[in-house]
Parts: sequence; C-alpha cells; structure tokens
Amino acid sequence: MPQGARPDSPPAQDWTPDELMIAVLAGCFADGDQACNGMASFLPVAAFQLAKLTHAPDLVWLAGAVGLEPRPGPIPASTLEAPLWRDALMYVEQFGDFWTLALNGRWLQKFCVGAAQLDRFGNANNSVIGDYHKPKVRLPGTAGLGDMGSIGKQLYFWNPNHSPRSLVAEVDFVSCAGYLGGGDERERLGLTGGPELVVTNLCVLDFEPQSKHMRLRSVHPGVTVEQVLAATGFEPLLPAGEVAVTPVPTAEQVRLIREVIDPHGMRRREFRRR
Repeated sequence: MPQGARPDSPPAQDWTPDELMIAVLAGCFADGDQACNGMASFLPVAAFQLAKLTHAPDLVWLAGAVGLEPRPGPIPASTLEAPLWRDALMYVEQFGDFWTLALNGRWLQKFCVGAAQLDRFGNANNSVIGDYHKPKVRLPGTAGLGDMGSIGKQLYFWNPNHSPRSLVAEVDFVSCAGYLGGGDERERLGLTGGPELVVTNLCVLDFEPQSKHMRLRSVHPGVTVEQVLAATGFEPLLPAGEVAVTPVPTAEQVRLIREVIDPHGMRRREFRRR
C-alpha cells in the first residue's frame, strides 16, 4: 500500500469525530469509482485521500472539479484552489469541459454534498434561510449543486454540526433535489441517482428504499439514539431491533489523517466551536 500504509490495522484507541466521519466517508468509495469535490470540502477531500492510500488506490478523483488524479501534499487552506490539484495528471477546464464530463452518464458517479439545511427526504438548501424574497440569511448559493443533484449522481452528505437547524423537516429552499416529496416522486420526474448516505458528527443515516425517508443506520460510539433524535428537526425512521454503533477508524487510518493527509488540521475548520 502507498506511503507505508499498514493493512489489518487494529481499531484506534484515540480518535476524534472528524476522523470517524472521514473514515466512514472513505468507506463509500471503491476502486474504479469516479468522484469529485466542491468548495469547502475538507472532510471529503481527506476521505478521498484516505481511500486512495488504503483500500481504493484506483479511485478516480477530480479535485475541485479541475485536477484529475492530483498528488497533493497536506490539505491546503482551500479545497477549490491550485495547491490542492498540483501535479495532477490532467487539468480540466471547470466551466466547460467539467460539465461535459459531469453530464456524461458514465463519468463522476459520486459527489459529496455539504448543506446548510437537509430535510427528511434528502433535499438540500444552500441558498436562503427563510422566505426567498426576504430571507433571514442569504447563503452562498448552489455553485453547481442543483445540477449535480439532477443528473444521476449518487450524493453523499456530510454534516459536522448535527442540529435541528441543519437537519430539518422541510428545507426553506430546494437548492439540490433529493427525493423531493418522498416515495417515487424523484423517479416519476425522470431523475436518476439521488442521496445515498448522511454522515454527521453524531451518526450515520441512509434512506428507506420505499418511502425515501431518512433512516438512522448507526450512532457513533458514546452517542445515544435519544441524543440523535433530540438533535434532529424531524423523526428519522429507526431500524428493526437495536441501532448499530458506527465502527471506529483504524489506528492506521488515524495515523494517515494526522501525519500524511491533514497534519495542519484543516478538517476541523468545518466544526462549529462550542
């Protein structure tokens, strides 16, 4: 394995929520998958690198929608600037060639999504809080997210600040289509792909296949189901039986994150200070 990565590493005894989230996201990507990151995507960028350094060396990564197969050093202060894709095998022109690739059904199947609001059916909001014409807060906007949610991509959400404000019953504005009103509505409108997983600092959620309602898959070690429910603006579905506990990262994964991928701790910039 690259950079001295050790297989069969035991579970880490010393890990943090950001490292757990990165390890869970990394497990979503396999050899041959094609994925890209957008702006302010420190956890996904770390996850792509972790996957390539461990179980998925042939993951195809388009960094910042520009650098194909980058060979970055430690994660820089921006995930949408040149230091991230230095020494890439090829540069892709973001406002033209990238969309030619993204709109081709054979390319870039997986996309990691951050959202200010995410609702029970996986619809995401990065546009406004409140009424669109008189918003309480004007957010950064979609930056292509509306397209990526509508052209057949598998969407993987991350949320480092799980709260009733970020996981809501209904978003104030649909910047990115999830399963819309639930059930088969997305399919009836001819939209393929859609949300697959939600990874937060408290738990992992997926979507029940029929209703498309968000469902609790696992809670992180030390977190209770009751804490997740109290921190969520709707009632997620619960699995039959006990809720699983999210596996912790391995000692090797933690070492790679801390020493190779992100020694400057850029991943922690996404977490709200308490």
